[in-house]
Amino acid sequence: MTRWIGTSWKMNKTLAEARTYARGLREELRSRPELMDGVQPFIIPPHTALTAVAEELGPRDAHPILMGAQNAHWEDNGAWTGEVSVPQVADAGAELVEIGHSERREHFGETTEITRLKVASALRHGLVPLLCIGEPAQVQERGETSAYILDQARGALRGLRADQLSRVLIAYEPIWAIGAQGRPATAEELRGPFEVLDAEFGGRVQALLYGGSVSSDNAVELLLIPGVEGLFIGRAAWTFQGYLEILEITSGIETH
Repeated sequence: MTRWIGTSWKMNKTLAEARTYARGLREELRSRPELMDGVQPFIIPPHTALTAVAEELGPRDAHPILMGAQNAHWEDNGAWTGEVSVPQVADAGAELVEIGHSERREHFGETTEITRLKVASALRHGLVPLLCIGEPAQVQERGETSAYILDQARGALRGLRADQLSRVLIAYEPIWAIGAQGRPATAEELRGPFEVLDAEFGGRVQALLYGGSVSSDNAVELLLIPGVEGLFIGRAAWTFQGYLEILEITSGIETH
């Protein structure tokens, strides 16, 4: 099984900082190929840094790192001031598009229908959609997590053929567990959500990932939860040394 280990930088890093991270990561992984055993690494810079990071990483056949974009519009072009399209992020070097993060849903009105349109656009242009789903604390407290996240995933992936679905990544990120104020989820809290996600999408999508207060302290425990096939890391991987530390910890471990 391939474990997907990646990070989004969110609205962080200047061009110089992005180049330093990408250069350091490229050089470390080149000198330590054992870290890539059974692992697909990916990083998601801000749009401003996509081209710079792609340049630092070098030709795609010379390194294993997938680069993604944090968002993209569902239309290929047009009068959408301030937006960028999937063809544009692909032109900048992105091979993956993050879709439906809870911050996009809460602050920018991204609905399930919008996530469906964006997933379809990413697939149409040959990019990997990374669909983020997750419930707020109130939903978890009511015991309604499973229904909530299944509705999000089913809505975004509605109508896809089996070959299209097989290219999708799903990242379960409970809202109460992410961000600076997030509370790390326990393995017991995650077993139920991943049980239902695995029953619905296991073996049908490319991988099921977990994100939310992931760190070097809990990475192995998270990967040992049945159904978890990768990690989507936040601030713990905002330095390439932090990202490498988690790769070191997770590489070579035996998972389900």
